[in-house]
Amino acid sequence: MDKLLYVAMSGAKETLRAQAANNHNLANANTSGFKADLSAFQSRAVTGPGYASRVYATDGSVGWDRSIGAQITTGNPLDVSIQGQGWIAVQDASGNEAYTRAGDLHVDPNGQLMTATGQPVMSSDNNGPISVPPFDSITIGSDGTVSIVPQGAPSVAMSNAGQIKLVKPDDSTMQRGADGLYRTTTGQQADADASVQLASGVIEGSNVDLASSMVNMIELSRHFELQIKALRTADDDSQSSTKLLTNG
Repeated sequence: MDKLLYVAMSGAKETLRAQAANNHNLANANTSGFKADLSAFQSRAVTGPGYASRVYATDGSVGWDRSIGAQITTGNPLDVSIQGQGWIAVQDASGNEAYTRAGDLHVDPNGQLMTATGQPVMSSDNNGPISVPPFDSITIGSDGTVSIVPQGAPSVAMSNAGQIKLVKPDDSTMQRGADGLYRTTTGQQADADASVQLASGVIEGSNVDLASSMVNMIELSRHFELQIKALRTADDDSQSSTKLLTNG
């Protein structure tokens, strides 16, 4: 009886963990540049003295989906999308460099070029975040160069406000943090890579497959219900056995 209880209990627990990962993907189906979490069930033997007769399932992350999301045209000159492989360098909450593919940018009231989630965009010259002077118009070139027409200047008087740091480390060397930003597994800053190209007026959407995630949510719900049913069956059987022993 204890085997059934253990297997059902651990199965229900790990199914809830898988459901949480799947729900996280669904919640970010409309988040620009988001990469879906990948998780999988694995069989684990229970360690300890005695025979190896206990095996339970565990759910764990096996990385993230590296595929590129849909290209969404917005027409906003501050929206950019990396073409192919690459990352935009930003400054995280602790002041260190991190990376993202979310290209929905804006200039805050202090003149800093920021991501939609509030991370300053780093300059390719490694002099910190990009600061943009007051402007009448702004464009971002394919190489990340930020050009502006200064406030009050003629429309032909273009000025260079900086260049976005674009990097291209191998995706296998990147890991996602709890803040949703990516960093190299070594913790070292990636070097700027001139081969990374941007498209202006476009953002990269999430690569979450809504249909698959919805089907997965339904399947996980059914698995959880099955585990709970097994727990109830084990409890009923235990009570029936107790009555038999008591009456006998």
